[in-house]
Amino acid sequence: MGSSSNGGAMSGRAPGTVGGVKSSPPPVDKEVDYANYFCTYSFLYHQKDMLSDRVRMDAYYNAVFENKHHFVGKTVLDVGTGSGILAIWSAQAGARKVYAVEATTMADHARALVKANGLEDIVEVIQGSVEDISLPEKVDVIISEWMGYFLLRESMFDSVISARDRWLKPTGVMYPSHARMWLAPIKSTLSDRKKNDLDGAMADWDNFSDEIKSYYGVDMSVLTKPFAQEQEKHYIQTAVWNDLNPLQVIGTPTLVKEMDCLTATVSEIEEVRSNVTSVINGHTTLCGFGGWFDVQFRGRKEDPAQQDIELTTAPSERHCTHWGQQVFIMSNPINVEEGDNLNLGLVMSRSKENHRLMEVELSCEIKEASGNPKESFKKTYFIE
Repeated sequence: MGSSSNGGAMSGRAPGTVGGVKSSPPPVDKEVDYANYFCTYSFLYHQKDMLSDRVRMDAYYNAVFENKHHFVGKTVLDVGTGSGILAIWSAQAGARKVYAVEATTMADHARALVKANGLEDIVEVIQGSVEDISLPEKVDVIISEWMGYFLLRESMFDSVISARDRWLKPTGVMYPSHARMWLAPIKSTLSDRKKNDLDGAMADWDNFSDEIKSYYGVDMSVLTKPFAQEQEKHYIQTAVWNDLNPLQVIGTPTLVKEMDCLTATVSEIEEVRSNVTSVINGHTTLCGFGGWFDVQFRGRKEDPAQQDIELTTAPSERHCTHWGQQVFIMSNPINVEEGDNLNLGLVMSRSKENHRLMEVELSCEIKEASGNPKESFKKTYFIE
């Protein structure tokens, strides 16, 4: 819904532990982080894009208003309030007090919206880092829309964890309460388009190199390999946002990560590792993999939701979301048969240059239904 932090603790939690696990992340430059990330959320056009996502909006709206028992007379903390919509809904659902934290100047717009809806006595908008601000009391509910592409891009969940560890009551609930990441083999014409774009870029380089040598007497061929590597990253290794349709999913979707937002730690999301299996469902072409996520609003075991609500970005859904699916394209598609088994390995970690971006290493071993090895490969992708 917005941005929550501009502090050096973004890669970790405030002092404290969850489940005995301590985190000591490297410091993050606040000014650089703001320039690279938070500034985007200070524009209304960006907020409008998110507020126009009906799947997203309906899920949060239903989660709040179909579970009013979690809000009536309660205190709420909205992490990254953005326009303030979640804070407003929390107040409309009966919250006694709502603290809406926003790192950017969008906080001014949130205050105006809160006032225009007659809720300034309940909703208090606080501009600043959720890691740095102080509240006068603990809260019963933490609500936040923190999810990025393939769930973890942007690393905003770090801020939610920090807020939870500092301000959530022992009996409190998280909205959303649970999250899952999915991966499935896909067939996509995007593979051909990306390969054609790469081939075109290399042909253009060859013509350019020939002209420089012919006209100016300088041999550029020593730079051909670095240029090829640069273009490979741009066209093939950089995972793209796309809206897949169900027919493009050619194997069983597989769960690569699930977490309870009440107990998850930064250390378990700094690097996600998973080894899973998918089965191909027909004679087709494997062009890559699609990744998506879903989150659930279930409350907690001791205080469950009266109505479970799910927000999913799966390609099987009728309506698309602004997240779409993260698509990891192969430069050389592979013919596969029904019953072929894909043993998939995934390692997802934060970029060393920017902790909000992700590097994904995907390995795949393909075996025929009989068990005979067919092909294997490993590639690195970037979620930027």
